[in-house]
Amino acid sequence: MDFLDQIALTGLTVFGRHGVYDHERENGQDFTVDLRLQLALADAAASDDVVDTVHYGELAEKVAAVVAGEPVNLLETLASRIAEVVLADARVHYVSVTVHKPHAPIPLNFADVSVTVNRGRLPEILEEAVA
Repeated sequence: MDFLDQIALTGLTVFGRHGVYDHERENGQDFTVDLRLQLALADAAASDDVVDTVHYGELAEKVAAVVAGEPVNLLETLASRIAEVVLADARVHYVSVTVHKPHAPIPLNFADVSVTVNRGRLPEILEEAVA
């Protein structure tokens, strides 16, 4: 069951203008993204060729473009948009996306606020593995 292989990209920090308040969109802030992709990596391991895997440098650029792009109100929306970009590569069966907003406008001391969405085709893959 090599579809359980993983690629992780953590701590991708990008400036964006997301939030429900006008000052969040005007001033912007840094958002940090963590990704965990599940996919088969046996072909890439055998060929030792980047074309047989998800190029995490190119993926980081695509995710950064989403974060730096069109503002949204909710982290849930932003995380879902990022998941769609990741799943556009048919080799990715499943992705977990966490978006951190450490400078959220909360008038209390806190370390971080984050939202995680899990998306993918994993149930279909599991059905095929059992069949």
